[in-house]
Amino acid sequence: MTFLKRVLLPLGELLVWLLAASLIVFALLTLLPGDVAQVILGTKADPKAAAVVRARLGLDLPWPQRYWDWLSSLLRGDLGTSIVSAEPIGPRIASRLAVTGWLVGLSLLLALVVCLPVGIYAAVHRRRCRGFVASALSQILMSVPAFLAGILLIVLFSVTLGWLPAGGYVPLHEDVGEWASHLVLPVLSLSIVQAAVMTRYVRSAFIDVLADDHLRTARAVGWRLRPALRRHGLRNASISLATVLGLQASAMLVGSIVVEEVFVIPGLGSYLLDAVSTRDLLVVSDVVMIIVAFVLVISYLTDLLIVALDPRLRTSSTSKQ
Repeated sequence: MTFLKRVLLPLGELLVWLLAASLIVFALLTLLPGDVAQVILGTKADPKAAAVVRARLGLDLPWPQRYWDWLSSLLRGDLGTSIVSAEPIGPRIASRLAVTGWLVGLSLLLALVVCLPVGIYAAVHRRRCRGFVASALSQILMSVPAFLAGILLIVLFSVTLGWLPAGGYVPLHEDVGEWASHLVLPVLSLSIVQAAVMTRYVRSAFIDVLADDHLRTARAVGWRLRPALRRHGLRNASISLATVLGLQASAMLVGSIVVEEVFVIPGLGSYLLDAVSTRDLLVVSDVVMIIVAFVLVISYLTDLLIVALDPRLRTSSTSKQ
């Protein structure tokens, strides 16, 4: 019963939300004004030629049939062909998803490496000036948009100092050094805000840990503060950390769309914005659905991680039986 409640039922909810999201995405894109055929042929296109294009793309079919054709193709792994470029969408998304994966993964890792020590430091020294400074700095950085952070970093490190490239991307398999140098500024701009947000959560979680009976008992029997925090603090704060980590991973995935545009990175976000500008609705619907699916899957995995970290959630159902 516990396995069914903690794993299978959330999985069923995930599938329901994915189905609902697909319907919403398709409906919103269908209701958008404008004619794709005129985008392809031009505003002065012949009506008969536009009708031929709409028939070829299946745009003249009833919307339930078009929705089912699109959804069934997604379930088969067939993302279709771009309306504008006539190229297969699947390989393009796969290559760009790899770029976005590096950007989001490295940004999340950097944010985690920064937020843990800074958040713990701010919590331990919350009644001192240095703890207040760390907390205030994280509060200020939370209000900085990722695109503004990216522009400021470009001005400082690319234009003024000339240390790093201002944009572009070099694949890892071509040149490791160039790949790393082109990712430094995008990763920094994406991780700065998220690290500040996560620092606030870590600080709050460890303030609760410092007032916990487990830590007081460890200190009473002679444990020093740092070993006591490592032994009891991280374990007790892990649930809060897992929750905020899942939330910020989703936020970084969405925020990477803007960062990729600022640094001219050929990732999933730039592919989406290019498709929006050309009204390539099939690409837009596929990319948006993939982003929504990633966000929902991250939320589901976060829930499973919280259950794994907290034994009380695993045993609560059994104790009630």
